[in-house]
Amino acid sequence: MVKLILLGTSGCHLCEEAELIMSVCNNVEIELIDIAEQEQWQEKYAIRIPVLYHVESTSELGWPFELQQVQQFIEQCSLLNKD
Repeated sequence: MVKLILLGTSGCHLCEEAELIMSVCNNVEIELIDIAEQEQWQEKYAIRIPVLYHVESTSELGWPFELQQVQQFIEQCSLLNKD
């Protein structure tokens, strides 16, 4: 199973869309992180959210993304987890 972080913030309609996309993905565990909780996240991601982040590889998938792009990202992260 791939573990990803979805960086966003409350009240962000794009973040809500990203959550809906992620809700239909299999073999993925999502941790939601509100960038408002830490200044470093705000500085890095404020104008880029939502962003999917794979901690082990530091790979990112920034908005805009659709289901097919997310599935490809998950597949790439899965391959990285096997190494």
